[in-house]
Amino acid sequence: MQHIKMKAIDVYHPKNQLNKAQYIEEFQEKGRDISNFLNIMGRENYYRINNADENSVTMAIEASKKVLKKAELTGDEIDMVIFSSQVPEYTFPSNAIFVHQAIQGKKDCIVYDNNANCAGMTIAVEQASRYMMSSPHVVRALIVGSDYLSLVANPEQEITTANFGDAACAVILEKTDEETGFIDAIYETDSSFKDNILYPANGFSQYMNKGEFLGYVDWKPFDGTVSLPYTFEKIQRLLERNHYSMKDVAMCCFSQFALVNIQRIQEHFAIADEKIVYVGDEYGYTGTNSPFITMYEGIESGKIKRGDLVLFWTIGGGHEFICMLFRY
Repeated sequence: MQHIKMKAIDVYHPKNQLNKAQYIEEFQEKGRDISNFLNIMGRENYYRINNADENSVTMAIEASKKVLKKAELTGDEIDMVIFSSQVPEYTFPSNAIFVHQAIQGKKDCIVYDNNANCAGMTIAVEQASRYMMSSPHVVRALIVGSDYLSLVANPEQEITTANFGDAACAVILEKTDEETGFIDAIYETDSSFKDNILYPANGFSQYMNKGEFLGYVDWKPFDGTVSLPYTFEKIQRLLERNHYSMKDVAMCCFSQFALVNIQRIQEHFAIADEKIVYVGDEYGYTGTNSPFITMYEGIESGKIKRGDLVLFWTIGGGHEFICMLFRY
């Protein structure tokens, strides 16, 4: 049986880095103290685009070129390109087309975009892995997640403007005979939350037909911890059906949206501190790619090594979350 391993992973982020002090001051001028909020979310610094030349596509291209170089591959050795974003630069053609052209990809290549909000890149890796296991024609896939979240951050809402960061992460998946790589994934979807986070707030047609500004993300206050009981149950089920326990997990790469959520999962499963990687204090919240930037930093720091069992968890607006097991 062939398996799907992660051959390489790399990250691109803008050079511009901001500190939370800027946002504390900005909101103090509005008569609001967001210090406690930022502590709960785990924010310290953020990478943010501050020029007209960068966007979700340019970041994706840079990350893709970096990961190809690391893997010692060229674009014509890639059989599938998936671009994941919730802030795409284009709706047509697909943004993946621009990545394909930039890496000089071959013609017999599957190329498409994915948008499952913050769960998107993890879902793309899971879907690509399963497809590769069933198709004899796809040996390598490039999955790149890129979010320019600060572009749509609402300056009046700390949950967006004082929370979001911009970055891209790219991974190369490759078929192997080694018993490693993708293992399994499990989902939870509760579409009753579909109106909590909207962009554009009233849909494209309502703005475009009236020639109005698309505005910013409309983030309605809601209890984000509502998904945690389901998260606990699904993680446990995923581990059990693959004959593992949390003791077998070497590292957890969770959504970096809120530090408090990571802490609650950690407390529920009694996960040791050394099995948790947190990067939200450096990058801000980077959306679709945040679990994989976490993995990248874990690998770079030596916390994640080849052969380690890694548990992923992340959640997208609406909501949909995915838990995934992957042996690096």
